[in-house]
Amino acid sequence: MKWSIQKLARAAGTTSRTLRYYGERGLLTPTGSGANGMRLYDESALGTLLRIRILRDYGVGLEAIEDVLRRDVDTVSALKEHAVQMRHHRRELTRRIASLERTISKMEGGEQLMADEVFEEFDHTQHREEVEQRWGTKAYADSDRWWRSLSDAEKKSFQQEQKDIATAYGELAESGAAPDSTEAQAVTARHVAWLSGPTTVSPEYLRGLGEMYVADPRFGANYPGYVEFVRDAMAVYAERM
Repeated sequence: MKWSIQKLARAAGTTSRTLRYYGERGLLTPTGSGANGMRLYDESALGTLLRIRILRDYGVGLEAIEDVLRRDVDTVSALKEHAVQMRHHRRELTRRIASLERTISKMEGGEQLMADEVFEEFDHTQHREEVEQRWGTKAYADSDRWWRSLSDAEKKSFQQEQKDIATAYGELAESGAAPDSTEAQAVTARHVAWLSGPTTVSPEYLRGLGEMYVADPRFGANYPGYVEFVRDAMAVYAERM
């Protein structure tokens, strides 16, 4: 079965113009044409377009999507991976919504707020297994002990700093700055200072963390569409340490 560009655009909730643009970039190639030259797409195009839409929903840029689609991964396997990632994000979102609703309910009812409940959505233990596997149980224990020693205000400030650093990386990547530029390295220095709160940052640690950001979508979600830029900036900084 084949679909015209208009029917495919309508089914996908997008426009024919967008599909033609994807075609110009080599992301979505028509699989045939009708008698009047109309572009036609088969089931393989449907799978590819679904992958593009999912990645766009995650905030991934078109250049990064091009890199993803160039990898030698069949569509079914890729969609299975996306499904796993989305289920993980759904669980996280459900937990965070529940925490937020509890906070709203208590505020509306005039109940006293407990800091641990308010910040419950920030679960610093969720990556415990990865940390222990890569850097040992002591590294996690030291980090956990450091986190629990912070006041509520310090925890909130630490979280906000991570968000600000991620935003700064994103703005530089969008501007076309190079990972080894003075500006990118200044943000990375800020990143290293942030990391140095709970742990000792060595060149090996920094390079390994950057690779983990790219390899694991749970980490890379903090840098949607520009996680490779962050990894490369961290690698440059590590070389200069």
